Amino acid sequence: MSELLRIAVPNKGSLSEPASQMLREAGYRQRADSKELVFADPDNGVEFFFLRPRDIAIYVGSGRLEVGITGEDLLLDSGAEADVVIKLGFGGSTFRFAAMAGSMTSLAELAGKRIASAYPGLLDRYLSEHGISAQVIKLDGAVETAVRLGVADAIADVVETGTTLRNAGLEIFGDPLLRSEAALIRRAGAPANGQVEQLVRRLQGVLIARQYVLMDYDVADELLEKAVAVTPGFESPTVSPLRTAGWSAVRSMVPRKDTNRIMDELWDIGARAILVTDIHACRL
Repeated sequence: MSELLRIAVPNKGSLSEPASQMLREAGYRQRADSKELVFADPDNGVEFFFLRPRDIAIYVGSGRLEVGITGEDLLLDSGAEADVVIKLGFGGSTFRFAAMAGSMTSLAELAGKRIASAYPGLLDRYLSEHGISAQVIKLDGAVETAVRLGVADAIADVVETGTTLRNAGLEIFGDPLLRSEAALIRRAGAPANGQVEQLVRRLQGVLIARQYVLMDYDVADELLEKAVAVTPGFESPTVSPLRTAGWSAVRSMVPRKDTNRIMDELWDIGARAILVTDIHACRL
Protein backbone atom coordinates (compact mmCIF):
# COMPACT_ATOMS: atom_id res chain seq x y z
CA MET A 1 0.00 0.00 0.00
CA SER A 2 1.37 3.42 -0.97
CA GLU A 3 2.01 6.08 1.67
CA LEU A 4 -0.66 8.65 2.38
CA LEU A 5 -0.37 11.87 0.39
CA ARG A 6 0.19 14.70 2.89
CA ILE A 7 -1.87 17.79 2.13
CA ALA A 8 -1.70 21.12 3.99
CA VAL A 9 -5.02 22.92 4.47
CA PRO A 10 -5.65 26.35 6.08
CA ASN A 11 -6.79 25.86 9.67
CA LYS A 12 -8.54 29.23 9.96
CA GLY A 13 -9.24 32.47 8.14
CA SER A 14 -11.07 33.21 4.91
CA LEU A 15 -9.44 30.31 3.03
CA SER A 16 -10.22 27.60 5.57
CA GLU A 17 -13.88 26.71 4.98
CA PRO A 18 -13.83 27.17 1.17
CA ALA A 19 -10.77 24.89 0.96
CA SER A 20 -12.39 22.17 3.07
CA GLN A 21 -15.64 22.47 1.11
CA MET A 22 -13.82 22.05 -2.18
CA LEU A 23 -12.03 18.98 -0.89
CA ARG A 24 -15.39 17.52 0.24
CA GLU A 25 -16.80 18.10 -3.24
CA ALA A 26 -13.72 16.34 -4.61
CA GLY A 27 -14.63 13.26 -2.58
CA TYR A 28 -12.29 13.64 0.41
CA ARG A 29 -13.38 13.34 4.03
CA GLN A 30 -12.75 16.37 6.22
CA ARG A 31 -12.42 16.88 9.95
CA ALA A 32 -15.58 17.30 12.04
CA ASP A 33 -13.78 19.09 14.88
CA SER A 34 -11.94 22.33 14.10
CA LYS A 35 -9.46 21.51 16.88
CA GLU A 36 -8.10 18.52 14.97
CA LEU A 37 -4.72 19.39 13.48
CA VAL A 38 -4.22 16.14 11.55
CA PHE A 39 -6.92 14.11 9.84
CA ALA A 40 -6.43 10.94 7.80
CA ASP A 41 -8.62 9.71 4.95
CA PRO A 42 -7.04 6.32 4.19
CA ASP A 43 -9.83 5.32 1.78
CA ASN A 44 -8.61 8.10 -0.53
CA GLY A 45 -4.94 7.73 0.35
CA VAL A 46 -4.49 11.18 1.89
CA GLU A 47 -3.69 12.82 5.21
CA PHE A 48 -4.59 16.44 5.93
CA PHE A 49 -2.53 18.80 8.09
CA PHE A 50 -4.39 21.91 9.21
CA LEU A 51 -1.88 24.76 9.45
CA ARG A 52 -1.72 28.54 9.57
CA PRO A 53 -2.22 29.79 5.98
CA ARG A 54 1.03 31.77 6.17
CA ASP A 55 3.02 28.66 7.11
CA ILE A 56 1.73 26.31 4.43
CA ALA A 57 4.09 27.47 1.68
CA ILE A 58 7.08 26.94 4.00
CA TYR A 59 6.08 23.35 4.82
CA VAL A 60 5.40 22.53 1.16
CA GLY A 61 8.47 24.33 -0.18
CA SER A 62 10.72 22.46 2.27
CA GLY A 63 9.27 19.11 1.16
CA ARG A 64 7.83 18.28 4.59
CA LEU A 65 4.38 18.10 2.98
CA GLU A 66 3.75 17.19 -0.66
CA VAL A 67 1.07 19.77 -1.53
CA GLY A 68 -0.99 22.47 0.13
CA ILE A 69 -3.78 24.96 -0.38
CA THR A 70 -2.94 28.59 0.32
CA GLY A 71 -3.14 32.03 -1.27
CA GLU A 72 -0.86 33.02 -4.13
CA ASP A 73 -0.08 36.15 -2.10
CA LEU A 74 1.09 34.10 0.87
CA LEU A 75 3.21 31.90 -1.39
CA LEU A 76 4.96 34.91 -2.91
CA ASP A 77 5.37 36.59 0.46
CA SER A 78 6.99 33.50 1.97
CA GLY A 79 9.71 33.19 -0.66
CA ALA A 80 9.27 29.40 -0.43
CA GLU A 81 10.51 27.15 -3.23
CA ALA A 82 7.03 26.10 -4.31
CA ASP A 83 4.93 26.57 -7.45
CA VAL A 84 1.24 26.96 -8.19
CA VAL A 85 -0.17 23.70 -9.60
CA ILE A 86 -3.76 24.83 -10.11
CA LYS A 87 -5.74 27.94 -9.17
CA LEU A 88 -8.88 27.12 -7.20
CA GLY A 89 -11.28 29.96 -7.95
CA PHE A 90 -11.87 31.30 -4.42
CA GLY A 91 -10.16 33.60 -1.95
CA GLY A 92 -9.66 36.35 -4.52
CA SER A 93 -7.84 39.49 -3.38
CA THR A 94 -6.18 42.53 -4.94
CA PHE A 95 -3.10 44.29 -3.54
CA ARG A 96 -2.86 48.05 -4.03
CA PHE A 97 -0.75 50.98 -2.92
CA ALA A 98 -2.40 53.76 -0.94
CA ALA A 99 -1.28 57.05 0.60
CA MET A 100 -2.86 60.18 2.05
CA ALA A 101 -5.36 61.56 -0.44
CA GLY A 102 -3.62 63.68 -3.09
CA SER A 103 -0.09 62.97 -1.87
CA MET A 104 0.93 60.38 -4.49
CA THR A 105 -0.25 59.54 -7.99
CA SER A 106 2.35 57.15 -9.44
CA LEU A 107 4.63 54.29 -8.43
CA ALA A 108 7.71 56.37 -9.26
CA GLU A 109 6.90 58.60 -6.28
CA LEU A 110 7.51 55.67 -3.93
CA ALA A 111 11.28 55.90 -4.49
CA GLY A 112 13.00 56.68 -1.20
CA LYS A 113 9.75 56.49 0.76
CA ARG A 114 8.65 54.26 3.65
CA ILE A 115 6.02 51.66 2.74
CA ALA A 116 4.20 49.66 5.40
CA SER A 117 2.81 46.22 4.62
CA ALA A 118 1.87 42.93 6.26
CA TYR A 119 3.37 41.27 3.15
CA PRO A 120 7.00 42.48 3.11
CA GLY A 121 8.28 39.62 0.95
CA LEU A 122 5.69 40.23 -1.73
CA LEU A 123 6.32 43.99 -1.60
CA ASP A 124 10.11 43.63 -1.73
CA ARG A 125 9.84 41.44 -4.82
CA TYR A 126 7.48 43.87 -6.57
CA LEU A 127 9.66 46.90 -5.86
CA SER A 128 12.78 45.06 -7.03
CA GLU A 129 11.08 43.98 -10.26
CA HIS A 130 10.10 47.59 -10.97
CA GLY A 131 13.46 49.13 -10.01
CA ILE A 132 12.07 51.11 -7.08
CA SER A 133 14.25 51.59 -3.99
CA ALA A 134 12.16 52.16 -0.87
CA GLN A 135 12.12 51.21 2.81
CA VAL A 136 9.73 48.34 3.56
CA ILE A 137 8.21 48.39 7.04
CA LYS A 138 6.68 45.12 8.19
CA LEU A 139 3.50 45.39 10.25
CA ASP A 140 1.21 42.59 11.37
CA GLY A 141 -2.49 42.96 10.73
CA ALA A 142 -4.16 46.23 9.70
CA VAL A 143 -1.77 48.83 8.28
CA GLU A 144 -4.25 51.60 7.47
CA THR A 145 -3.17 53.81 10.39
CA ALA A 146 0.56 53.60 9.60
CA VAL A 147 0.54 56.77 7.47
CA ARG A 148 -1.53 58.86 9.89
CA LEU A 149 0.75 57.87 12.78
CA GLY A 150 3.86 58.79 10.79
CA VAL A 151 5.26 55.28 10.60
CA ALA A 152 5.09 55.19 6.79
CA ASP A 153 4.51 57.40 3.76
CA ALA A 154 2.39 54.79 1.98
CA ILE A 155 1.01 51.31 2.47
CA ALA A 156 0.63 48.18 0.34
CA ASP A 157 -2.33 46.06 1.37
CA VAL A 158 -5.28 43.94 0.31
CA VAL A 159 -8.09 46.12 -1.01
CA GLU A 160 -11.69 44.97 -1.42
CA THR A 161 -14.08 47.92 -1.64
CA GLY A 162 -11.60 50.59 -0.54
CA THR A 163 -13.97 51.84 2.17
CA THR A 164 -11.54 51.12 5.02
CA LEU A 165 -8.80 53.06 3.26
CA ARG A 166 -11.04 56.04 2.57
CA ASN A 167 -12.15 56.09 6.21
CA ALA A 168 -8.49 56.34 7.16
CA GLY A 169 -7.99 59.28 4.77
CA LEU A 170 -6.08 57.20 2.24
CA GLU A 171 -6.37 57.03 -1.54
CA ILE A 172 -5.41 54.19 -3.88
CA PHE A 173 -2.87 54.96 -6.61
CA GLY A 174 -0.89 53.10 -9.26
CA ASP A 175 -1.52 49.67 -10.74
CA PRO A 176 -2.29 46.64 -8.54
CA LEU A 177 0.74 44.83 -7.16
CA LEU A 178 -1.02 41.49 -7.47
CA ARG A 179 -4.35 39.82 -8.09
CA SER A 180 -4.34 36.69 -5.96
CA GLU A 181 -6.56 33.68 -5.29
CA ALA A 182 -6.31 30.35 -3.50
CA ALA A 183 -4.17 27.74 -5.21
CA LEU A 184 -2.85 24.22 -4.83
CA ILE A 185 0.92 24.50 -4.49
CA ARG A 186 3.76 21.96 -4.70
CA ARG A 187 7.50 22.04 -4.06
CA ALA A 188 9.40 23.36 -7.04
CA GLY A 189 11.01 20.56 -9.05
CA ALA A 190 9.19 17.76 -7.21
CA PRO A 191 9.06 14.51 -9.23
CA ALA A 192 5.86 13.24 -10.85
CA ASN A 193 3.44 11.70 -8.38
CA GLY A 194 0.30 9.77 -9.31
CA GLN A 195 -1.46 10.70 -6.06
CA VAL A 196 -0.90 14.39 -6.73
CA GLU A 197 -2.14 13.99 -10.30
CA GLN A 198 -5.31 12.32 -9.02
CA LEU A 199 -5.86 15.18 -6.54
CA VAL A 200 -5.45 17.72 -9.34
CA ARG A 201 -7.95 15.85 -11.57
CA ARG A 202 -10.47 15.83 -8.76
CA LEU A 203 -10.06 19.53 -8.05
CA GLN A 204 -10.33 20.33 -11.77
CA GLY A 205 -13.55 18.30 -11.80
CA VAL A 206 -14.94 20.44 -8.99
CA LEU A 207 -14.00 23.66 -10.79
CA ILE A 208 -15.73 22.53 -13.98
CA ALA A 209 -18.79 21.27 -12.09
CA ARG A 210 -19.11 24.69 -10.46
CA GLN A 211 -18.78 26.53 -13.75
CA TYR A 212 -21.05 24.39 -15.96
CA VAL A 213 -24.53 22.83 -15.93
CA LEU A 214 -26.12 20.17 -18.13
CA MET A 215 -28.85 21.44 -20.45
CA ASP A 216 -31.37 19.08 -22.09
CA TYR A 217 -33.93 20.09 -24.68
CA ASP A 218 -36.01 18.78 -27.58
CA VAL A 219 -35.85 20.37 -31.00
CA ALA A 220 -37.19 19.70 -34.50
CA ASP A 221 -34.54 18.22 -36.79
CA GLU A 222 -34.75 21.11 -39.25
CA LEU A 223 -33.78 23.46 -36.38
CA LEU A 224 -31.09 21.20 -34.92
CA GLU A 225 -28.08 22.93 -36.45
CA LYS A 226 -29.20 26.34 -35.19
CA ALA A 227 -29.79 24.94 -31.71
CA VAL A 228 -26.48 23.12 -31.32
CA ALA A 229 -24.68 26.25 -32.52
CA VAL A 230 -26.01 27.88 -29.34
CA THR A 231 -25.00 24.88 -27.18
CA PRO A 232 -21.76 23.49 -28.69
CA GLY A 233 -20.91 21.77 -25.40
CA PHE A 234 -17.56 21.16 -23.76
CA GLU A 235 -16.51 18.95 -26.66
CA SER A 236 -19.69 18.20 -28.60
CA PRO A 237 -23.39 17.89 -27.67
CA THR A 238 -25.13 14.52 -27.43
CA VAL A 239 -27.98 14.22 -29.97
CA SER A 240 -30.51 11.35 -29.83
CA PRO A 241 -33.59 10.78 -32.00
CA LEU A 242 -36.95 11.00 -30.23
CA ARG A 243 -39.80 8.55 -30.75
CA THR A 244 -41.67 11.38 -32.45
CA ALA A 245 -40.40 11.45 -36.02
CA GLY A 246 -38.46 14.57 -37.01
CA TRP A 247 -37.46 15.52 -33.46
CA SER A 248 -34.22 15.05 -31.49
CA ALA A 249 -33.18 15.31 -27.86
CA VAL A 250 -30.01 17.28 -27.16
CA ARG A 251 -27.80 17.25 -24.06
CA SER A 252 -24.93 19.70 -23.67
CA MET A 253 -22.74 21.35 -21.04
CA VAL A 254 -23.21 25.12 -20.91
CA PRO A 255 -21.63 27.83 -18.72
CA ARG A 256 -23.67 28.26 -15.55
CA LYS A 257 -23.54 32.06 -15.76
CA ASP A 258 -25.14 32.00 -19.23
CA THR A 259 -27.92 29.53 -18.41
CA ASN A 260 -30.96 31.77 -18.71
CA ARG A 261 -29.71 33.62 -21.79
CA ILE A 262 -29.10 30.30 -23.57
CA MET A 263 -32.54 28.99 -22.57
CA ASP A 264 -34.11 32.14 -24.04
CA GLU A 265 -32.18 31.72 -27.30
CA LEU A 266 -33.17 28.06 -27.59
CA TRP A 267 -36.82 28.89 -26.97
CA ASP A 268 -36.75 31.57 -29.67
CA ILE A 269 -35.22 29.05 -32.11
CA GLY A 270 -38.02 26.59 -31.37
CA ALA A 271 -36.55 24.21 -28.79
CA ARG A 272 -38.89 22.92 -26.10
CA ALA A 273 -38.74 20.92 -22.83
CA ILE A 274 -35.57 22.78 -21.85
CA LEU A 275 -34.18 21.44 -18.57
CA VAL A 276 -31.11 22.36 -16.52
CA THR A 277 -29.29 19.99 -14.15
CA ASP A 278 -26.40 20.65 -11.78
CA ILE A 279 -23.15 18.74 -12.26
CA HIS A 280 -21.88 17.42 -8.92
CA ALA A 281 -18.64 15.86 -10.20
CA CYS A 282 -16.90 15.24 -13.52
CA ARG A 283 -13.70 14.18 -15.26
CA LEU A 284 -13.08 15.69 -18.67
